[in-house]
Amino acid sequence: KDDVDALKAYVTGADSGFACQSDSTVRLHLTHSNLKAKFMEIRLDMHSTIESVKVKLSFHCGTNAGSMVLNLLDEEGNMMTPLWDDSKKLGFYSPRDGCTIHIIDTDPTSASTGGWLEDTSLVEKYKMSDEEYNKREKTYRKWKEQKLKDDATWTLEKEMAIRRGQPLPTPAVAPITDPEHLATEAATIKVGDRCCVDPGERRGIVKFVGKIDGLPLGFWVGVHYDEPLGKNDGSVKGKKIFDCPSGYGGFIRPDKLKTGDFPPIDEFASDDLGEDEL
Repeated sequence: KDDVDALKAYVTGADSGFACQSDSTVRLHLTHSNLKAKFMEIRLDMHSTIESVKVKLSFHCGTNAGSMVLNLLDEEGNMMTPLWDDSKKLGFYSPRDGCTIHIIDTDPTSASTGGWLEDTSLVEKYKMSDEEYNKREKTYRKWKEQKLKDDATWTLEKEMAIRRGQPLPTPAVAPITDPEHLATEAATIKVGDRCCVDPGERRGIVKFVGKIDGLPLGFWVGVHYDEPLGKNDGSVKGKKIFDCPSGYGGFIRPDKLKTGDFPPIDEFASDDLGEDEL
């Protein structure tokens, strides 16, 4: 009965971090020569050989067991001993809870070399041009174009309301029918003007003023933003209106921007405040 009570107390007791840990188990941290990521604490059996430890670690870091050099570090990160003999058991090197195994990857062609397992910017992203996308059938773009052809007031919100059997939403803005819409405002803007666009007070330079086939009637202003705050590269439905990097271009109505002395914002510029101003 005493054994049963002891087992019950062990199983139901508060978790101290050592629950279900046998006397031969040690909890260690991991670091890697090629990786910046922090690994979760790992539990290893003192009776495991260094060779078997390497095999287990290979599943955590991607380094082949045969290309590993292991060093045992203390709680402060100081070198205790290299785990150099694969035939020795882990307990031979006297690790204790809280120590660290530092993995050195000696393979120059390892997947972890150069940040390939962590830096997603190194991975080439698949990009499809508007021309290629337009060649595809049953795309959202073609579906939307057909919907707008059938109903000039179509919106996705309206489509979802119809499918759900809900009352149709009231159009926020009536469709524009005047081809000279905002012509007066557009006349005060010229290519090359510095501008500030609302919302967000986004700054940039005017690259285009005029009407654009494929957009609602009226005048539009093409802006090359100083920062990647736009939605395109100066193109509308595959047609290039002006040149700028992807994500730096945008087309807005003339009444949504102000032109004038709006230089690029220098995030590191000093405000040159007086000593008495905080």
